[in-house]
Amino acid sequence: MPVADILQLGNPTLRARSVPVPEPDGAGVRVLAADLRDTLRAHHDRTGYGRGIAAPQLGCLERVIHVELEGSRTLVNPVITARSDEAMEIWDFCFSYFSIFFPVRRHVLVEVAYQDPQGREQRLEAAGHLSELLQHEIDHLDGVLAIDRVTDVRRICSIAEWEKRHAAENERVVAEALRALR
Repeated sequence: MPVADILQLGNPTLRARSVPVPEPDGAGVRVLAADLRDTLRAHHDRTGYGRGIAAPQLGCLERVIHVELEGSRTLVNPVITARSDEAMEIWDFCFSYFSIFFPVRRHVLVEVAYQDPQGREQRLEAAGHLSELLQHEIDHLDGVLAIDRVTDVRRICSIAEWEKRHAAENERVVAEALRALR
């Protein structure tokens, strides 16, 4: 499948709300899912970063995301149906403005209802990193970017500075948040 260009910050499509997919098991979804997967994997192979991507980042305003964390899955029409009260401040970045990292607040646990590309109804309870990733990607479907959720603009930093100063923080924060739930 072709590797698509990823829309960049400032492109108005990234701020638009995506529409539900009426036929989650249709041929168009299968093509889009493959494009999302292949683009994500190519970006990861090139940069070492990337765990998820949303259809709007490829210019398609349909409610479809693809994640590669705790397995590889495409979620069609995903909706967060439950969120934990517990939150964590975690470092985030985005392919659509790849050169910066920044802290955001995310729920430690979420439950997501969605359809798979075969049209079957699914539910997923996600914790920690997967929870954060799903929140990030589902936000894209509503025209919300992670940069909108930054908790402290003074902490925005380049990839090089993040790797030098903060890379180990996410693992500690997620582990502490999950321990607090028990």
